Amino acid sequence: MKIPQILEQRADMLEEYYGIHYKALAPLARQCFLNTIETTVKQLADGSYFVITGDIPAMWLRDSAAQVRPYVKYAGESQELQEILEGVIEKQAQQVCIDPYANAFNESANGRGHQDETKLNDHVWERKYEVDSLCAPLYLGYDYWKTTGINRIFTQTWHEMLEHIVETFTKEQNHGNSEYFFRRYDCVKSDTLPCKGKGRPVNVTGMTWSGFRPSDDCCEFGYLVPSNMMAVTALGYGEEICRECYKDEELAARCHELAEEILDGIMTYGIVEHPKYGKIYAYETDGFGNYNLMDDANSPSLLAMPYLDFCGREDELYQNTRRFLLSPDNPCYYEGKAAKGMGSPHTPKGYVWHIGIVMQALTSGDREEILECLEMLGRTHAGTNYMHESFDPDEPGEYTRAWFAWANTLFAELLDKLMEERFWD
Repeated sequence: MKIPQILEQRADMLEEYYGIHYKALAPLARQCFLNTIETTVKQLADGSYFVITGDIPAMWLRDSAAQVRPYVKYAGESQELQEILEGVIEKQAQQVCIDPYANAFNESANGRGHQDETKLNDHVWERKYEVDSLCAPLYLGYDYWKTTGINRIFTQTWHEMLEHIVETFTKEQNHGNSEYFFRRYDCVKSDTLPCKGKGRPVNVTGMTWSGFRPSDDCCEFGYLVPSNMMAVTALGYGEEICRECYKDEELAARCHELAEEILDGIMTYGIVEHPKYGKIYAYETDGFGNYNLMDDANSPSLLAMPYLDFCGREDELYQNTRRFLLSPDNPCYYEGKAAKGMGSPHTPKGYVWHIGIVMQALTSGDREEILECLEMLGRTHAGTNYMHESFDPDEPGEYTRAWFAWANTLFAELLDKLMEERFWD
């Protein structure tokens, strides 16, 4: 596919800028910035656009939105890029309307992907229900509208998608009444839901239930706090779009009420008094008093909340939580000779994620911390000049997923942000 000229130009600027200001990262700048558009975006026969994650030939709602997000700010100057991004936005709306419980989709109704015990659909690659998968299209559509001023993306299909999202989040506020189930056999424990595919019992809290984390691992406790935080923000976006673009006051009111209920649930059930850090957010809870105190490098994470517009980075509760997350008290935080940062139970124990290090820098206001993150990124790509999913912080040549477009694009977004802020000037 032809790369829009504006992205080529921006990639050249990044390469030139880092060639002057940070030579160790210059070889990564251009190819990481273009990795998504160059290798993962495909125009289908019907004219729509499909975005794979890289080494998996399926379109994840979360990943595809995150992969193209850094390109949005250039769309106002390029009709070529508008066509692509609007095609992705419409494709996501179509996918959610096919099945709001699915996290990943096929190019067509070809029946590829996982054959699990759940409600199967030939369009669906995988049907792991993840709250953040439904938030991602709302974030992308809102960002595109606010950045470009273009509202033609808000089609009837997009409106139907929003209705499905509100209905699903509302239903999953009381998961006991939900028909959703998911079971996978002959797999690791984290790839399936316990309790006959329904997940462990949860109390009714106002939050909305999630079967799986952004890592695609099952939740230990069904209320995944960072995904609920993302839902609060996404529903706020949905409310504004309903009022200003659709003139649909009824759906806007439902978005508003649902967001308030979820936020109340987070603030009532999702905060724990830690003996060392004070009040912090839990990663997961069941509403019965059980908590999972950790964070996973996959976004949405607790670490990413300022990046995802849930709170400001100086928010006291966030800062307390951040100190916990970036310490050995977080069971998913690891340190080695070459790097330190958050990992995930989804990858080998002790491995650090590039996405986690990048997100740490994107949410930091400390110059020295940002520079430390850049140094770690510069010495852990194993000579490939690309980011990876995870790596051994003692031996960065040992890594998972050589082709992981989300990590590359997020890293390039960091470089782009620092260049815009004239970080070294």
